[in-house]
Amino acid sequence: MSCNNHEIIVVVVPFPAQGHLNQLLHLCKLIASHNIQVHYVTTMTHTHQAKLRVHDPFSFINNNNNNIIHFHELSTPFFKSPPPNPDSSIKFPSHLQPSFESSSHLRKPMSRILRALSSKARRVVVIHDSLMGYVVQDFVHLSNAEAYAFHSVSAFTLLLFIWENMGRPFDIDASLLKDVPSLEDCFSPEFEKYIKLQYDYMKFNSGKIYNTCRVIEGPFLDLLSKEQISNNKKQWALGPFNPVLVQHGTRSCQYKQHKCLVWLDEHEPNSVVFVSFGTTTTFSDDQIKEIAIGLEKSEVKFVWVLRDADKGNVFAKDHQSRKIELPKGFEERVKGKGIVLRDWAPQLEILAHSSVGGFMSHCGWNSCMESISMGVPIAAWPMHSDQPRNTVLVTKILKVGLVVKEWTRRHEVVTRGVVQAAVEKLMVSKEGEEMRHRAMDLSAALKKSVAESGIKNMELDSFISHITRQI
Repeated sequence: MSCNNHEIIVVVVPFPAQGHLNQLLHLCKLIASHNIQVHYVTTMTHTHQAKLRVHDPFSFINNNNNNIIHFHELSTPFFKSPPPNPDSSIKFPSHLQPSFESSSHLRKPMSRILRALSSKARRVVVIHDSLMGYVVQDFVHLSNAEAYAFHSVSAFTLLLFIWENMGRPFDIDASLLKDVPSLEDCFSPEFEKYIKLQYDYMKFNSGKIYNTCRVIEGPFLDLLSKEQISNNKKQWALGPFNPVLVQHGTRSCQYKQHKCLVWLDEHEPNSVVFVSFGTTTTFSDDQIKEIAIGLEKSEVKFVWVLRDADKGNVFAKDHQSRKIELPKGFEERVKGKGIVLRDWAPQLEILAHSSVGGFMSHCGWNSCMESISMGVPIAAWPMHSDQPRNTVLVTKILKVGLVVKEWTRRHEVVTRGVVQAAVEKLMVSKEGEEMRHRAMDLSAALKKSVAESGIKNMELDSFISHITRQI
């Protein structure tokens, strides 16, 4: 379905952290493909970050969507951008809190943008990250504006969060609850306070959007639609937002093939484990040493992204940045068997490569969706936020992964033996092979859902029909 009505303007407001920026930029592309004008509004720093790191950046710079996706680069007051603390016992990225707090200053410029767009549109549709409710609150003063909260986490994790906060208003299958970890140490106290402030504005929204798909989380989406939770407001599962078909070697000639993809070309199908813990994880020197030795002892080929967590401003120059040390002689010993990347890596393209047969991950929801999309099973090592509960979904419910580190042991260093055993189980055992088959089946179902008459496309068409309605 396509809409030629430019009287509808969509304003997308992401939360200033990589996983959130990325998801909503891909959603912009999906909406723009229906010939609807989209405005992506965040700070100057985070606009640049989102564009730089998006899968296939060329498509956002030089294609038919170029005139229909408008980027707003807003200024905020200076905020501190301290380095992450590798020795912190709680792995939540508290060093990003100044960046999060600074985003509250976007309320006034956001209000001006909404008023200006409202004056020339039949309807302004605001899609905001659930953590940006405060910033968009002034849409309520515009008679032709409506807002939808975007949730960047799994339906399973969100359901449990809301259900527990509401005092468990209805029964949920006890078998789903027996492995669910507590939220202890998932967030900092400052961030919990920040979440509460944002959720106070949710009552003004007209519905919710999820980055998930019914073929993965149908039962949990059904529970989220129950009246006690939804208040009869509409909801749409529009994920996955990442492309589900990634053609290896077809990237625009403007962008040089990443060295790790060239390296992966030399190896057999499903023979390489990809090791990456996202943009908000920082390990201690001791933990890095244990991972390195565990990978080496497993004798499984690997691509390891070894970098500190993002700072609030990823472009800030820091002459005292940490140099992460590996065991002496490690890179020489694993030459030909492993490659260590110390900067940004094209995760989706790596997971899509035929040589990659497993993913050791922090289980952030972006990474889970990308891995499932590409049919790659997960060795789950949760760090904070929604990750411990995503781990339950991936390993116990979908059964497309195994647990490296239980949340109850979150303060312990994972030993080389545990790393080695997890990699070997994922990559060279019968159990790992069965997980890989289940992951590939889920991937096939996801790809089918994205096809023209698939359920994900039907959900997107339903959302587009709703926001372009005549009444």
